[in-house]
Amino acid sequence: MLTKFETKSNRVKGLSFHPKRPWILASLHSGVVQLWDYRMGTLIDRFDEHDGPVRGVHFHKSQPLFVSGGDDYKIKIWNYKLRRCLFTLLGHLDYIRTVQFHHEYPWIVSASDDQTIRIWNWQSRTCISVLTGHNHYVMCAMFHPKEDLVVSASLDQTVRVWDISGLRKKTVAPGGEDVLRLPQMNADLFGGGDAVVKYVLEGHDRGVNWAAFHPSLPLIVSGADDRQVKLWRYNESKAWEVDTLRGHTNNVSCVMFHARQDLIISNSEDKSIRVWDMSKRTGVQTFRREHDRFWILSSHPEINLLAAGHDGGMIVFKLERERPACAVHGNVLYYVKDRYLRTYDFTTQRDNPLMSIRRAGSAGANQGPKTLAYNPAENALLITSDLDGGTYELYAIPKEAARGDTAPEAKRGLATSAVFIARNRFAVLDKPNNTIQIRNLQNEITKKVPTPCPTTDAIFYAGTGMLLCRSEDKVTLFDIQQRSSMAELTTPFIKYVVWNNDMSMVALLSKHAIIIADKRLGGAQTVHETIRVKSAAWDDNGVLLYTTLNHLKYCLPNGDSGIIRTLDSPLYVTRVAGNVVHALDREGKNRSIQVDPTEYMFKLALLQGRYDAVINMVRGGGLCGTAIISYLQQKGFPEVALHFVTDERSRFNLAVQCGNIEVALQAAQALDDKDTWYRLGVEALRQGNYNIVEFSYQKTKSYERLSFLYLIAGHTDKLRKMLKIAEMRSDVMGRFHNALYLGDVKEQVRILEETGQLPLAYVAANTHGLTEDAERLLAKLGGEAPEASEPAAGAVLMHPPQPILREDNWPLLTVSKGFFETLAAKGANAAAAAGAATAGTAAAGTKARGAAAAAAAMELDESALEGAGWGADELDLGLGGEEVAADPLEGVAGEGGSEGWEMEDLDLPADVVAEAAAAAAAGGAAVAFTAPAPGVPASQRWLERRTQLAAEHAAAGSWATAMSLLHRQLGAADFEPLKPYFMDLYTAAFAVQPGLSGVPAVMAHVDRTWSSDSSSQPPSSPTLLYSLSGLEEALKAAYKLVTEGKFSEALRSFTRMLHVIPFTLVEGRKEVDDVKELLTICREYHTALRCELKRKELRDDDMGRNAELAAYFTHCRLQPVHLALSLRSAMTIFFKLKNFATCATFCRRLLELNAGAKIAEQARTVLAACEKNPTDAVKVNYDPRNPFDLCALTFTPIYKGSKYVEDPYTGARFVPDCKGQISPLGDFVRIGADASGLYISASQQMR
Repeated sequence: MLTKFETKSNRVKGLSFHPKRPWILASLHSGVVQLWDYRMGTLIDRFDEHDGPVRGVHFHKSQPLFVSGGDDYKIKIWNYKLRRCLFTLLGHLDYIRTVQFHHEYPWIVSASDDQTIRIWNWQSRTCISVLTGHNHYVMCAMFHPKEDLVVSASLDQTVRVWDISGLRKKTVAPGGEDVLRLPQMNADLFGGGDAVVKYVLEGHDRGVNWAAFHPSLPLIVSGADDRQVKLWRYNESKAWEVDTLRGHTNNVSCVMFHARQDLIISNSEDKSIRVWDMSKRTGVQTFRREHDRFWILSSHPEINLLAAGHDGGMIVFKLERERPACAVHGNVLYYVKDRYLRTYDFTTQRDNPLMSIRRAGSAGANQGPKTLAYNPAENALLITSDLDGGTYELYAIPKEAARGDTAPEAKRGLATSAVFIARNRFAVLDKPNNTIQIRNLQNEITKKVPTPCPTTDAIFYAGTGMLLCRSEDKVTLFDIQQRSSMAELTTPFIKYVVWNNDMSMVALLSKHAIIIADKRLGGAQTVHETIRVKSAAWDDNGVLLYTTLNHLKYCLPNGDSGIIRTLDSPLYVTRVAGNVVHALDREGKNRSIQVDPTEYMFKLALLQGRYDAVINMVRGGGLCGTAIISYLQQKGFPEVALHFVTDERSRFNLAVQCGNIEVALQAAQALDDKDTWYRLGVEALRQGNYNIVEFSYQKTKSYERLSFLYLIAGHTDKLRKMLKIAEMRSDVMGRFHNALYLGDVKEQVRILEETGQLPLAYVAANTHGLTEDAERLLAKLGGEAPEASEPAAGAVLMHPPQPILREDNWPLLTVSKGFFETLAAKGANAAAAAGAATAGTAAAGTKARGAAAAAAAMELDESALEGAGWGADELDLGLGGEEVAADPLEGVAGEGGSEGWEMEDLDLPADVVAEAAAAAAAGGAAVAFTAPAPGVPASQRWLERRTQLAAEHAAAGSWATAMSLLHRQLGAADFEPLKPYFMDLYTAAFAVQPGLSGVPAVMAHVDRTWSSDSSSQPPSSPTLLYSLSGLEEALKAAYKLVTEGKFSEALRSFTRMLHVIPFTLVEGRKEVDDVKELLTICREYHTALRCELKRKELRDDDMGRNAELAAYFTHCRLQPVHLALSLRSAMTIFFKLKNFATCATFCRRLLELNAGAKIAEQARTVLAACEKNPTDAVKVNYDPRNPFDLCALTFTPIYKGSKYVEDPYTGARFVPDCKGQISPLGDFVRIGADASGLYISASQQMR
């Protein structure tokens, strides 16, 4: 069984395949009808109107309808397009078991527990016949697929065949009901003469649950509660039992004939599906579920699919593989069809049988050929199948085609996979022994090689002497000769492997994904599919063409994919030659498909940088549509899309995306709407093109934006003109803003006075020292000055800064245009020349366009200026001086010359257009070359040496690789405690120089190898913050804190040193050893201090544990002075606890240390007292005679010979239960992790 789809739901009681679409209906015991797409594996819809279980469901053959029948006695007809129930048929008096549409007439047959079968006309919505005769529940009723017969099965232990030809004549014949109408005689109870029982089949010992017709032969199959499946035959006069199939161990729920093979399929409450050979009357296959009973079976009317419903959902499955086994060599396809090896010549299209292949497998047992490999050197064939758990057969192909049914003798063996690997060798996977057997063509083992992975379950050809070995979640490239793995690639479960002609690229096909990689499994790209991938083949250009269940698709080497065409039925691609795709269908027929490769060849040319081919395709006009445009945008080629987009809106969007401000300006002038000009202004501002920004703001009449632009660009003269424009527009706020920008206090006072804000005007004049204006305003206020707070001492009035620089367009790097820009410029020049010639103004074309653009920019609303009366002398604001004698904006004013706008100061767009035209003309004549690439940042150069020092990666800002190195070297798992040190290292590696106001700061790398003697040095290594000398100073400070008894502060100091050591850089090996010694000191002190702090946290009532920790403290390797202090503390605690025997050991250790005279005298006194009574009053977990290490987490002894785990960074030991936890020594290393060790010097790499 090959399971294609599976659902989990309530018990499934009814199933029906859609005849055309990949849909299946499942009716559930909960009352819901589900509509599934079994190809996509998704739930499309659910229909929930029945009250109680729905036991029967069926799709109509051609209409968008299905029928359902349930335990609520109702038959419902649904339209799945409208997603609702159309109507309900009422008449049955008990549960409805099955419903079915007639294949031709508008009829529905239904079976019910009311012991009747009803036939309904769903168009007239009436019951046209009631079939009575069964005396128990009718479990099933079905129309014959061709004849006027109905078969029914009942719990009265009979199967009945009904003749409904009279019903057809009555209801379907011309004028039928009027001519042939018979007295009904209460037909609802006794049945009419239009449907009569033809046969009653008796033979089952218990109730019959199911009966079904054969699609073409006069056969009926039935299944019953007597656990038997019976086969019946009938003719015109009688019906009889043919045979009984026994094997089920519980009630047979459903049984049916296979549509295409001589098989019977049955399922049962014994949790199994059984497949029977109809001719041999024996069981072929059995499929079991562990917990779910089966209730229903259904078969697809067109394709080889079956479905079964059980207690926990349903499964859609096939009985055997339909993929033809095939192999291609040169122009010849070798494939197996109908147990014959055949060849197909792609050039001549001739199909020839070569030889017969006899197999012992049975039909329906999925034992046909699985894979086929051809050896051209020896003309040999290797076929594998799933027979007996996996077998292979080696054939020598005869020189002449075989005649008759004679099959050449094959050399056989057991294996899950077998492939040729050399001229006279093939490899066989012996999965039980995890070995790969190398055999010669006599099927003799010449070598055995262990598999690269214990879970290897399949092997594929990967070149001479090479194999691809599939295991659980990866594929391994394995060299047979060297017996070594050359490469590994993590993949989903791979089913097929496809190599291109030169074996440089490989496609790994799984159920829902394709992985493309090179011959060393490098540069892998993955394409995911929602529908199952079926086959693939490479074309000569390096494009992979592959098929899913319903599409032919392509995949480029970078992983981009797309659809070429839709397929009516699944195909298996065998070869791609130009625009012809050769494939095999499921019947083993060769098919050739013409495809249009333009789309994927265009994308491939774009990917490979063959821009001449790209332009030829664009000019050829074979490409169109938004899909190509969006693809070009996604891949960063909007300038290519500009070449075949004529819609101005699309051209504008693309030009903005690729930063082509000239094309965007042209498109904006053609569109001429406010939103377009605004977007153009935003893009121009991003590029620093102030002229275009100014132009765009003028077009959108964004006066506030214009004023602010002039302010930040330092154009105070233009600001004064904006002030006059605002006055003319009677825009009070605009006037005041411009006056503020200019720092013109007199103008501010005048504006406030004109608008009636006399108090504010007085305060402004008085504050800024305008005495005359202040006195005049005070007089207007009647001599009453408004209250205003006095400015603070030393306060300074704020004035706008005087601009030092007046900004123009940002300077641009002088480069020639790229390939596509050059073509665009040529096109623009040609269009301009043609336009100029037509108008007869070729000589002054550029100037005219500039004037027109500028004039268009100044189309302001003259209604706002009504009565303003601006004269030419008063507003002579031209920016060009005397050179602009003929004003390009002349004529924008009113016709009389005394009214309207005269905006000579806004003639900049003429220059912009002129510059753009000149640049385009120059670009058209220049030789195309690409702009220089940006330089490599210093941080990237620091990492080019492939340094293994985590500190250098952190300083370069590559924190991910720094963390990866710390994980590999030290077993680091929690990086939060190290974050401040990452930040410090990164900050220390760069110097920042503040820039001018509004200019970002300049960052410069600080290289530790820099020398003032060298004129130029590329960056090589970042400056690092931490050094050995700094650590030594920190250690001295920590020692001092321990001596002073400041244990918490000392613990923080040692923790910081543990954090800093991985980021310290030293030169020689001696310094490396010094750092490791310092690390050991930090480990001992860190453990000792935490032990002592934990002891101080304990209450006095737990004196035993208190004494244990004091004793453990003395076993940490500390400095003599600190060890003496710890021994004295332990001596005191144990003496007070009356543990005199243990206390005496501490006294002796103190005396051995040669501590001070005072301490030695105290130790001798205590020792003398202890020796008088050498006993311990309290039992503690401490044995001074047995060497031990202290667990740094639980503070319990790990005696010599006991198991332990280590912190891979410090070497601290822990009890085995601590494995996997974060070590308390620094709080960033995982206990028991695999790590290579501390790496702080380049000298360690040279060992």
